[in-house]
Amino acid sequence: MRFTDTLPTPSAEALAHSEQLAQRIRAAIERNGGSISFHDFMQMALYEPGLGYYVAGLHKIGKTGDFITAPEISPLFSQCLANQCAQVLTELGGGDILELGAGSGIMAADMLAHLENIGCLPDHYLILDLSPELRDRQRQTLQQHVPHLLARVEWLDRLPATPLRGVIVGNEVLDAMPVELFTVTNGVPFPVDVTIADQGFAFTPHPNPSPSRGEGLREKLPSAVQKLLLPSPLEGEGLGVRGSSYTSEFNPALPAWMRSMADTLAAGVLLLIDYGYEHADYYRPERTAGTLLCHYQHRVHANPLIYPGLQDITASVDFTAVANAGLDAGLELAGYTTQAMFLANSGLEAVFMQALEANPAKQYHLAQQVRTLSLPAEMGERFKVMAFSRGFTPELQGFRLGSQQHRL
Repeated sequence: MRFTDTLPTPSAEALAHSEQLAQRIRAAIERNGGSISFHDFMQMALYEPGLGYYVAGLHKIGKTGDFITAPEISPLFSQCLANQCAQVLTELGGGDILELGAGSGIMAADMLAHLENIGCLPDHYLILDLSPELRDRQRQTLQQHVPHLLARVEWLDRLPATPLRGVIVGNEVLDAMPVELFTVTNGVPFPVDVTIADQGFAFTPHPNPSPSRGEGLREKLPSAVQKLLLPSPLEGEGLGVRGSSYTSEFNPALPAWMRSMADTLAAGVLLLIDYGYEHADYYRPERTAGTLLCHYQHRVHANPLIYPGLQDITASVDFTAVANAGLDAGLELAGYTTQAMFLANSGLEAVFMQALEANPAKQYHLAQQVRTLSLPAEMGERFKVMAFSRGFTPELQGFRLGSQQHRL
């Protein structure tokens, strides 16, 4: 994946699809008096029914898509995750697994195959995914890899009405949640709006935000931003960057989302894997442009306003905010570490050796997969794993060594 300012030109069909969504966004802007929040723009770009990036019939994941996730890189990732799920299911005496946003379905297939091999299949493997295209692809993947286990899989339109016992897994889910964009200039915070421009859309920091959006913005901002960038009530000046512009983002839906996760879990563990930072690093003064990035055909760029519906828009995860939201929702913080350490704790060496024994000719490829998943310069430290529990007290094996909770 490379960062670039030059992107491939979409096909005529893709551009027509994008223009349909752009028309809906323009209509929303006009109805709202000339601008909408970036949060609302991102929500429409990603999730507008029938047209948004995640819900329209676009091939998003894999070599022919826009990005590749860890389960696509190697089955070893899913096997380690399955080992952690097996510990929870064993301690509970059985239960279900709920995967949030199952992508191509390869993680579900690899986890089920591994859980069968170690004699610890869940009662049900539930998948919550809003994309009809991805649901079809998931079914095909499972049919291809584990057809005899397909009866255990159930697709959901919403979270289960009855709280489950088992494990909820979210791999690269949080980074796809719409964020609120803000800018701080000379110690004063403003929400960033999206307006209509001649060639599409443009950002406009809102100097006179409406009462519903402007009042209380400072209180909504993460505490690290308030401390480092905004005027101090005692000193009357910013403690960090002063006299310059600072732009970043936060996830306003995170507290409600974590409450919904807590309501869904009767007993067991919630596992979240994503890329991001702890609070102080996320909002350090030097990170003046935030973390917002876009992915289009394996190119990474920083303009979320082009090609609506055709590109992925993501923001890094503030894991301190996630931890606080989980605790506020009544869950216990059961672990936090890097992806590299989680995989090592969860049996990466053992599953690597098993794969090597099964196919010695793939030694080089397997080693490359381990490097990508584990090395600091690859996914090993940029990606973190966070666990919450309810009614589950044993120490989770994936977090036995290398805890990073002190960084939160």
